[in-house]
Amino acid sequence: MNKPLEIGWEEWIALPDLKLPAIRAKVDTGAKTSALHAFMVEKIIEDGDTKVRFGIHPIPQRPEVEVFCKAHLVDEREIISSNGQAEIRYVIRTMVQFGKRKWPIEITLTDRETMAYRMLIGRSAMEGKLIVIPEKSFMLGALSPCVYDNIVQRRSKKSLKICILSSAQNSYTKDRLVVAAESRGHKVEIVNPTRCYVDISSNKPTIHYQGHPLHRFDTIIPRIGASVTFYGVAILRQFESLGTFCVNNSAAISHSRDRLFAHQLLGRAGISMPTTAFAHYPGDTKDMIKIVGGAPLVIKLLDGPQGKGVVLAETNKAAEAVIQAFRGLKANFIAQEYIKENSSKDIRCIVLGNKVVAAIEKAHSDHDLSSHLPQSGAKPVKITLLEKKLAIKAARVLGLKFASVNLLRTKEGPRVIDVNSTAGLRIAELVTGVDIATHVIEYIETHARPRLPKRTIGFPV
Repeated sequence: MNKPLEIGWEEWIALPDLKLPAIRAKVDTGAKTSALHAFMVEKIIEDGDTKVRFGIHPIPQRPEVEVFCKAHLVDEREIISSNGQAEIRYVIRTMVQFGKRKWPIEITLTDRETMAYRMLIGRSAMEGKLIVIPEKSFMLGALSPCVYDNIVQRRSKKSLKICILSSAQNSYTKDRLVVAAESRGHKVEIVNPTRCYVDISSNKPTIHYQGHPLHRFDTIIPRIGASVTFYGVAILRQFESLGTFCVNNSAAISHSRDRLFAHQLLGRAGISMPTTAFAHYPGDTKDMIKIVGGAPLVIKLLDGPQGKGVVLAETNKAAEAVIQAFRGLKANFIAQEYIKENSSKDIRCIVLGNKVVAAIEKAHSDHDLSSHLPQSGAKPVKITLLEKKLAIKAARVLGLKFASVNLLRTKEGPRVIDVNSTAGLRIAELVTGVDIATHVIEYIETHARPRLPKRTIGFPV
């Protein structure tokens, strides 16, 4: 009998029966069953055997590499995820290879598109065969992702059915996205989320629009206005449950629209921001002002549209008066450090995926604290590598693939002021000359794939 194999907390492994010669996996001793990323999942009957057919992007950095697999379906099982949410997943059985050793394991299929690891190794795959050395990694050596270079890509350019979810009557960004998509041969439909309705109790939920069921879309581009965030996000969530690819998902939009939660997430991730504080009890007002360095300070409404509801209080008394007025209106707010530097610059970065596709700046004004950039006074700017990484990280922390990130360039380095999930293109395109709308459609062509429908059954009680 072979003694257990020692492995690190992350390893390169192979799934030979699935034609996956190299996949980077993370060991998760907290999970019983292993999990594998999958999209376009379909249950089929082949020679009397129930199987499941699915696709996988084995290399997160190369979404153009697709491998399509087929495996015996063992079960459909309730799995509790790390956040406590229960989900029904397909379970397959296939061979796994660690170094030179092979044995069969059970794997659940789930959507891990946004995760750094396409596979997690659970306890059932390790019992009696593996010993984890948590302080080490890649003890079995490296497998090169280059093994996928010669795979013939099945993907061919096709016309996509794109839905722009928007209630805006006149929108430069919406019109530009329509023109860019149609010029590349795609079909576009504008759907007002406030006119959608859903039978959420149905086993096969259908989204209805203006009296008719909506056909399936390949992609949703959400352009949900701040005033209809709650309902718009609910409709977007329903599209996600059907497995539709969404440029920005419902959770990411909700996180970015909740200013307080967004600041908490950004702060937890180590994103550089002005010092921020919030308090509920009126007796804590002076201490809250003290935390942000005293006057002058900025007071922001949490429930207002992004870029609006921002007040500069130049004295402590003025700050207390503004805060008292907001409390009288039962409005939620935060207080922020005011950075006053003659050389500071407001920079807006348009982030798409892992890139900043355009950046513009304007001189910082003492009297204009909103994140709105008028075309007059705005100009293209070459941002530093640090600023680029900060903008991309801020969007990623909130889960946004397409966003505008507002930075303040200071002597101490760049700081994030705001992250907007509904990036406007008018000023950025007119000032920089960059065809951002076409970049968005090209991103969709590369990344839009049907997701595994989230057959979520709720949280355990």
